[in-house]
Amino acid sequence: MTVVRVARDYPHPPAKVWRALTDPALMAQWGMRPEGFAPVPGTRFRLFGKPNRAWRGFVDCQVLEAREAELLRYRWDGDGKSTPTELAYRLEPRAGGTRLTIEHRGFLGLRGFIFAKLIMTPGWKKMANRTFPAVLDQIGR
Repeated sequence: MTVVRVARDYPHPPAKVWRALTDPALMAQWGMRPEGFAPVPGTRFRLFGKPNRAWRGFVDCQVLEAREAELLRYRWDGDGKSTPTELAYRLEPRAGGTRLTIEHRGFLGLRGFIFAKLIMTPGWKKMANRTFPAVLDQIGR
């Protein structure tokens, strides 16, 4: 099983990072547009992106665990055919801010390995390095 793990430190308190991860309007600014999302275990929701020949344009998800300003974990079904994966955002208070660790696990076999390394890893790094920090910087202005 292949796991994608990206960790970044942000100069913002955990409550602000949590808000960016769980407010649907903010989520749409750094990632895909959520529909039906709430940080409540059992909640089923969809994340919408731009469809293409290789992807239907949305991800079916279900919140598995949510502990405010600590952990958000959900099931991720990207195509309705493969075994769903699991995505977790872990927040840790640090001096002067928060460490966010993104862990996307459950990519199976050679196809899963290639997908995780060529598609998902660059996508999560872009989010962690560019789009997410830009949203954090705008909150509270």
